[in-house]
Amino acid sequence: MKQYKIGYTTGVFDLFHIGHLNILKKAKEQCEYLIVGVSTDELVMKYKNKQPVIPFQERLEIVEGIKYVDAVVPQVDRDKFMAWKLLQFDVMFVGDDWKGKPLFVQVERQFAEVGVDIVYFPYTPGVSTTLVKEKVRM
Repeated sequence: MKQYKIGYTTGVFDLFHIGHLNILKKAKEQCEYLIVGVSTDELVMKYKNKQPVIPFQERLEIVEGIKYVDAVVPQVDRDKFMAWKLLQFDVMFVGDDWKGKPLFVQVERQFAEVGVDIVYFPYTPGVSTTLVKEKVRM
């Protein structure tokens, strides 16, 4: 029996790499059912001001094909509490690069009120979509 019944994590998952796989694998190790929110192209443009290399539908299909993932949903906004209202997960998994950021300070407070945990995973060193893009440009 795993610690949590339903887990949730989100990401852009552009240029899928080992860091993405690590968070999904670690999340699935702790929950029976893992739901993954994949950011839409519009959402990425809104908060990162850049277009993903891989179109949304393809990123969605890539994440659906990962054996650790039980369900995939579009992430159309960054409101994690609204996602909880819709999906009713017990825990949210997040990279530790988000710890202490205003978005997650607020989410931690909201989740604490409804008994939802947040688990921060260590960021995979030396890999990111930005670094992959830089290597491709070389």
